[in-house]
Amino acid sequence: MSAAPAPGGHRAITVAALMATYMQAVNISLPNAALPYIQGTLSMADDEIGWVFTAYMAASAGTMPLTRRLAGRYGRKAVYQFSIAAFALGLVLDMGATTPVQFVLARIVQGAASGPLAPLSVAILLDVLPPARHARINLVAAVTVLFGISTGASIGGWLSEYHGWHSIFYFSLPMTGFIFLAMALSLPEKKPAQNAPFDFFGWATFSLGLTGLQMLLDRGERLEWFASAEIWAEALASVLGFYLFVVHVLTAESHFLHKALFKDRNFVLSTVMYFALGFVLLPTLALTSPMLEALLNYPVDTTGYMTIPRGVALVGTLVLMGFVPARIDSRLFVIGGMALVVYANWRMLGYSPAMDWRAVAAAGLLQGVGLGIALPALGKAAFATLDPQFRPEGTALFNLSRLYGSTIGIAVVQVFFYNNTQAVHLALAKNLTPYRTAAHITGAITQPGLAALNEAVTGQAAFVAVIDQFKILMIAMLIVSPLVLVLRKPRPAN
Repeated sequence: MSAAPAPGGHRAITVAALMATYMQAVNISLPNAALPYIQGTLSMADDEIGWVFTAYMAASAGTMPLTRRLAGRYGRKAVYQFSIAAFALGLVLDMGATTPVQFVLARIVQGAASGPLAPLSVAILLDVLPPARHARINLVAAVTVLFGISTGASIGGWLSEYHGWHSIFYFSLPMTGFIFLAMALSLPEKKPAQNAPFDFFGWATFSLGLTGLQMLLDRGERLEWFASAEIWAEALASVLGFYLFVVHVLTAESHFLHKALFKDRNFVLSTVMYFALGFVLLPTLALTSPMLEALLNYPVDTTGYMTIPRGVALVGTLVLMGFVPARIDSRLFVIGGMALVVYANWRMLGYSPAMDWRAVAAAGLLQGVGLGIALPALGKAAFATLDPQFRPEGTALFNLSRLYGSTIGIAVVQVFFYNNTQAVHLALAKNLTPYRTAAHITGAITQPGLAALNEAVTGQAAFVAVIDQFKILMIAMLIVSPLVLVLRKPRPAN
C-alpha cells in the first residue's frame, strides 16, 4: 500500500533520489587523490591502501541484494531513510578515525549503507515519474553513477589539498541532510501486501565465498599468504561458500539468483565482460593516482584534475550512446568499446618517469570513451535475449558483477604491485656493486648516499611494477574480448 507524494513533492523526490545515487557513487573514489594525506595521518601501510576502496565496495555489494527483502519487510521509505542516516554515521566515523582499522571499519559502515541507495533510488524514480520518461531513467541512473565515480578523484584532490583530507567527507554531509528531509517530507511509504520470499541461504553462501576471497587477497601479502592460519581460514571459507552456493543453485527450486539467468548465453557472457570492465574501471584510478603523487611528485590537487578527461569522456560517451538507434547491433559497439579500452591500456604501458601530464590525459580519455561505449552496449546485449520476468534479478546480478570486478581488481593489482616491486628492486639492486664503473668513480658510498641510491632504485622498481599492473588490466580485457564473437544477435527492442 502507498499514498501519493506530498503536493509539489515529485521534484524534491527526484532531486533527492538522483543526489543519493551520485553521493553513494562519488564516495567510492573521493579518497583516491587524498590517499597520501590519509596514509600519513593514520600511519597506514602501503598494502592497506587498497582497503579504502575494497571495504566500501565489498560492503555495498553485500547489502545490495537484500534491498528488495528489507523494503518489503519494513517499507521502502523506512529502509531508505535508515540507509541515509547510517551513511551519515559512516561519514562522521571516517572523520573521527585515528587508526587504519577505525578508518576501514568506517568505510564498511558507509558501504553497507550505500548498498540499498542506488536500487531504491531507481525504484522511487520509476514511481514518481510518468511512464513516458521511464525509458530514459536507467540511462540517467547509470550516467549519475559513473559521473560520481569519475568526479570523485578530482573533487577529493582539490578538497584535501586546500581544506584537509577530512573535508572530503564533510562534502557529503549536507547532501545526506537534504536527502533525509526531502524523503521524510515528500516520499510516501510503500510496502507490498505480501513480501516476496528471499533465499537467505543462497545469499549467505555467495557472500561468504566472495568475502573470503576478498579477505584472502587483501590480507595475503601482509600475512605471507599460506604461512598464516588466517589466510588458510579465509581460503577455506571462500571455497566452502562457493561450493555450497553452486550445490544450492543446482538442487534448490528457488533462490535469489534464478537458474534461468545462467541458461541465457548473452546474459552470462555479457556479465563476465561487465565484470572485466569493472576490473579496469576503478583499478586504473587506484594505480594512476599513487603513480602521479608518489613517483612523479605531482601535487594532490593536480592528480585529481588529471582524472577529469577520463571522466568527461566516459560520461559524455555514455550519454551519446543513449541516442543510438535500437536497430543497430549492440555487438558492434561492444567490440569497438573493448578495443578502445585495450588500446588505452596499451598506451599506459609506455608511461615513463620522463613523461608529462599529456600522456596520462590522452590514455585516460581514450579509456573513458571505450568504457562509455562498452558499458551500455553490454547492458543492451545482456538483456536483449533474457526473459522479461527475470530482468529484476538479472539487473541486480549484472550491476553486482561490475562492483565485484572493481573490488577484486583493486585487490589483485595491489598484490601484484608489491610482489613486482620487490622482484624488480632485487633485480636492479644486485647490479649495484663496488665494481661497477659508476659506483667506483665516485669512491666509497656513504650511508646517506647509499640510502639515496636505494630510494632511487625503489622508485624505479615501483614505476616498473605500476606498468606491469596496467599490463594485467590489458590482458584481462584481451582474455574476455573474444566472448563478443559468441554473443547472439539481439532481438529488436520492444
